[in-house]
Amino acid sequence: VFLAILAAGGGGSQPLPKSDVDLLEFPLNLEFLEAEFFSWGAFGRGLDELAPELTQGGPPPLGPEKAKLSPLINDIIAQFALQEFGHLRAIEETVPGFPRPLLNLSATAFATVINNAFEEPLFPPFDPYLNDLNYLLASYLIPYVGLTGYVGANPNLQTPIAKRLVAGLLGVESGQDAVLRTLLFERALDKVRPYDITVATFTDRISQLRNKLGKQGLKDEGLIVPPALGAQGKISGNVLVGNNYSISYERTPPEILRIVYGSGNESHPGLFYPEGANGYIARSYLKHSDSL
Repeated sequence: VFLAILAAGGGGSQPLPKSDVDLLEFPLNLEFLEAEFFSWGAFGRGLDELAPELTQGGPPPLGPEKAKLSPLINDIIAQFALQEFGHLRAIEETVPGFPRPLLNLSATAFATVINNAFEEPLFPPFDPYLNDLNYLLASYLIPYVGLTGYVGANPNLQTPIAKRLVAGLLGVESGQDAVLRTLLFERALDKVRPYDITVATFTDRISQLRNKLGKQGLKDEGLIVPPALGAQGKISGNVLVGNNYSISYERTPPEILRIVYGSGNESHPGLFYPEGANGYIARSYLKHSDSL
């Protein structure tokens, strides 16, 4: 089945197969999450005020806050937010898209992830909006998952329009992740206050949790790794993540859903998506769950 879609910047109507449409729409779930989290963190406002047309009528997110950021970090996150607005526009101008799903961006949601990563509750509960370092650690949770999804989607796309869009999105998502990891790597051995735990340990535990939830082996690594896992098996610093050839790992939509739902099950929504993600691919797993 082919849909006539107006390609962004394509100068005319281009046919996209339904499989390409579905694969291009699925990342909107992550792009909405990033856009809202970064926008609220930097501006104290989200899409509903700054770009309401992009929401397609979806409900406002739960619990986002303006983060207490230094001028430098606030400027970087503001740039990320506006980049995410652009990503939403690019996708929605290429495929029909869908309404923004209900997102949970509360401090409690992020604290839940951190507690699960350490397999015990931290006290006081982790607050992503408290300061630069906490916000950067919370941000560590997001772009990397999206970029692995783009890497995974690319081989399955059939048209040049879809491949070009995904390559462009992947480039910027990878850049965001690199900036976040570099800022955190600079402070890798610092303690995250008031916890007696280093930044490197935080990233390692978060990455281990994502590997566990994804259920497809090693596709995530923290900032400091055993040298055998570093570039060419010779270095422990790990500012960029890659396999033994330093090639980015890939994830499928089910793997991504298992992670962002926090459940390890693509049919059981929760965490950042209390009612599940939107679009044909994500909703198909929820329909499967309903039929069981």
